[in-house]
Amino acid sequence: MKESIIKIQDVWKKYEMDSTEPLVVLKGINLNIQTGEFIAVTGPSGSGKSTMAHIIGALDKPSWGEVYLKNKSIAKMSESSLAFLRGKTVGFVFQQFNLLPTLTALENVMLPMEIINKPESYAKERARKLLESLGLGDRLNHKPNQLSGGQQQRVAIARALANDPEVILADEPTGNLDTKSGQFVMDFLEKMNEQGKTIVLITHEMELVKYASRVIHLRDGRIEREIINKKKNR
Repeated sequence: MKESIIKIQDVWKKYEMDSTEPLVVLKGINLNIQTGEFIAVTGPSGSGKSTMAHIIGALDKPSWGEVYLKNKSIAKMSESSLAFLRGKTVGFVFQQFNLLPTLTALENVMLPMEIINKPESYAKERARKLLESLGLGDRLNHKPNQLSGGQQQRVAIARALANDPEVILADEPTGNLDTKSGQFVMDFLEKMNEQGKTIVLITHEMELVKYASRVIHLRDGRIEREIINKKKNR
């Protein structure tokens, strides 16, 4: 059996509201994500998918319970230590791309490497190679507003891969894309998984769960059911 790269144990997440009753978004979540898995987390609007994404990616800490990233409890880590571990371990791809509008495609991809103090010459060369591998070799110096939605998402994928993370967390990565661009993104994620990357896909699009070897269905903040995709596990 492969090792768990992310382990979630009895996790609850609540948000204090102006009213007297807090909003409880996740309720007793237990989930082990093994190295090299491709899992999809899905569910209706309001089921807790976005909060789950933040917990899985160690962008947020639980109200109760434990989250382990590479066997390290995130609750016991300082923000700086957690940011460093997260930056090296998890690459993020979001629906809104989240590219910095004042930076070029090359500079956006270099940014995660600069955060963990990689030399500028190394960061620039790696960013160039990543963008070229995604068909954007002629767009290195273009800013986001000079790129199509599909091109922006490819820049975001290159940025997610900048630090060669073990996990790629894709939160609704095709939500703002046309069919062709969305297909490119999903095929690329599948390719990364075949090369050994752990992929966590957060999506409400049921046609995308076919890419996953395991599907986690959320409802009202709980795991309602878990489905193994036998075709992907052969």
